[in-house]
Amino acid sequence: MKHFRLLVLGNGISAYGSYLNMVALNVFVYDVTESALAAGLFMAVRLGTSVAAGVVSGRLVSAYDRKRLIVGADLCQAVALLTLTLAPEASRVALLYGLAVVTGSCSTLSQVALRSSIPEIVGFEHRARANSWLVTGRSLAMIAGFSSAGVVVAQLGYTTAFVLDAATFLVSSSILLALPIRTKSLAKGREGAGDDPDGATRWSVRLLLATAPVLMAMIALRAVDGLGSSSHNVALPVHSSLLDPDHPATFISQFWATWAAGNIIAQQVLTRWTTRGGRALGERAFAIGACVMSAAFIVVFSGLPVAPTLVVALVAGAADGVTEVVYVSRLQAVPDEQRGRLFGLSASAENAGFGLGMLVSGSLLESFSPLTVVASLHGLAIALSLALLIVLVVRRVPDRPGGPGLPEERERPRPSEKGDGAVREGHG
Repeated sequence: MKHFRLLVLGNGISAYGSYLNMVALNVFVYDVTESALAAGLFMAVRLGTSVAAGVVSGRLVSAYDRKRLIVGADLCQAVALLTLTLAPEASRVALLYGLAVVTGSCSTLSQVALRSSIPEIVGFEHRARANSWLVTGRSLAMIAGFSSAGVVVAQLGYTTAFVLDAATFLVSSSILLALPIRTKSLAKGREGAGDDPDGATRWSVRLLLATAPVLMAMIALRAVDGLGSSSHNVALPVHSSLLDPDHPATFISQFWATWAAGNIIAQQVLTRWTTRGGRALGERAFAIGACVMSAAFIVVFSGLPVAPTLVVALVAGAADGVTEVVYVSRLQAVPDEQRGRLFGLSASAENAGFGLGMLVSGSLLESFSPLTVVASLHGLAIALSLALLIVLVVRRVPDRPGGPGLPEERERPRPSEKGDGAVREGHG
């Protein structure tokens, strides 16, 4: 797993640059255009590109080498950022929207390719632990990126922030390029019935058809979760201003730092659980975690004192972290030849839900309180979570990450090469 630890490091470094840039670029767009509409349009273009890129990314990662796709996506984002910094001021407005297209499409492609590759990199049975490490790295990067963005922009300027972000993508791509890892199955038949490719294909199709209803329900829930997530992201500045009009950024910083801490704690617990041979969590845990997460976000806006509110934010972060790992690990149980398209569909659904939620939340906040808006959209996620949980219980679907009624370790044909379960070395 030492190679995967380096991959996590590289992914965390690029995530730090992305979170730093998320703050710096949004403020930069407003400063350059002096228009809130232009800034909103920039975000809309980026989100719209991310939605469209999900379907395309699914096809790309199914057809081409995923390692090279991730490296290419990182390099494209680095080049786009450096181009913006070197361009004359007169052409920066047009370049900003080009940058939105590049970052939206490349970040989605990188995410789909990496998630699809995890079972092949670390071994099928270690994917949950690997996902926990990746989520932990991103949570730490979020804390560092958000906390340092103001200082970097204020003290060093936008250009330094963009160059620093470009450098993180270059470092990430260099690390990944140097790692001797394999991100796809060596042969389509290897995942199936030994040397019988037709048998492997039939097995893959049966597995996908048997698990499709539950998988589609989980993807739909993630899309609705996107609606809820956008609501608390949009409502948080408004709520913070109501709490402390003179220092609205204080509560926002406290909230996100506490949320990230809860996320990291959850990953540590999950990692130790799986390391000690604990039973992998499945669809029921996903539904319960999504319900707890949405309920906690609603309570955050209920007007409690700061201390108990931050405790609830810790719970929200922990539930969010558990749900993320269980969801990704569940989709990774799908055979390699279908995995890329499934993650592409998931990325499109999640980004579409988040983008739609941004529009809906912004409109609702003109007339309703932050609590009402957050409770409405997260309430939809709670309702869908409970519906999924009831169906799983009533139908007595086993809570297995390999799929309902399909025990992954017993029925899934196992690779025969040596070293299964470790980082697999081979062609990039």
